Amino acid sequence: MASPPTLPISTSQSDMAAPSISTPAFRSFLSNLSANIRHGFSQRRPWYELLDRSSFARPDSLSEAASRVRKNFSYFRINYISLIALSLALSLISHPFSLLVLLALLGAWLFLYLFRPSDQPLVIAGRTFSPREILGILVVSTIVVVFLTSVGSLLISALLVGLAVVCTHGAFRVPEDLFLDDSEPANAGFLSFLGGAASAAAAAAPSVATRV
Repeated sequence: MASPPTLPISTSQSDMAAPSISTPAFRSFLSNLSANIRHGFSQRRPWYELLDRSSFARPDSLSEAASRVRKNFSYFRINYISLIALSLALSLISHPFSLLVLLALLGAWLFLYLFRPSDQPLVIAGRTFSPREILGILVVSTIVVVFLTSVGSLLISALLVGLAVVCTHGAFRVPEDLFLDDSEPANAGFLSFLGGAASAAAAAAPSVATRV
């Protein structure tokens, strides 16, 4: 008995359009980000040192206040960055629409451009978009979201609030009892994940360069 003919299987354009989120560069990015954030939080100072009321005193001059801010930031760097991040997080949580817009914008940059394989075209509604068109759309979308909507003003106001809290604490906290370990690198801590993120992004740079 003859076997039934094999039916051809076609790949739809929507399957081609779905960007892969399991690329090695993206996995490396997430791994480095997670590891460096954990390392950064492990370097933070005890919060009771930050809130020790016996160490607060009004500065005698503006120069003394600026000197205190510099010294306290060197010691409480991780705690201060955490406070600024908390200010941003609370502002975004209180404005869910702005949070969703930022997450959508970040996801678009990650999955449609930075970590999208160069051999995987982006097809939407039957139209194939070139890498330059994708980059242009993302840049214009970012400018519109950040500068022409309430999202940008929300981020700036939250950042200013966080900086005001940090500078006020740093100016009134007497740093004489603080001793920074000289063996600790100046750039170690919470923001060191940027180095890991940059190295992960660099892994995707060849494919990005070929697209542009």
